[in-house]
Amino acid sequence: QVQLVESGGGLVRTGGSLRLSCAASGRPFSYYTMGWFRQAPGKEREFVARISWNGGMTYYADSVKGRFTISKDNAKNTVYLQMNSLKPEDTAVYYCAAPGTAGVVVGVVPKDYEYWGQGTQVTVSS
Repeated sequence: QVQLVESGGGLVRTGGSLRLSCAASGRPFSYYTMGWFRQAPGKEREFVARISWNGGMTYYADSVKGRFTISKDNAKNTVYLQMNSLKPEDTAVYYCAAPGTAGVVVGVVPKDYEYWGQGTQVTVSS
């Protein structure tokens, strides 16, 4: 059974930092591209960042580029999202996600991903 479990969310002031973690189980996710998405109240789920199976390639939404860093520890089956210089508009529930197949190149839309975590709330106060 595939399971993705996010942690590390919380309340932080503008300009602060948080590190989200996503622990994966049930598959050898070391061979999978992994992604982070977020969803604010009343808005659609949007892409945040993506990392290739070996961590060699990363891709970010323009809104977080230069502030967020995605990384992957395959030995721990864990993906991280380091978030710096947080802004109120970063407030959302953050989800990690994985495609249904290992080794494939996936895009930046939710339908490209099959497995999802339960989400972790990030709130940035002004």
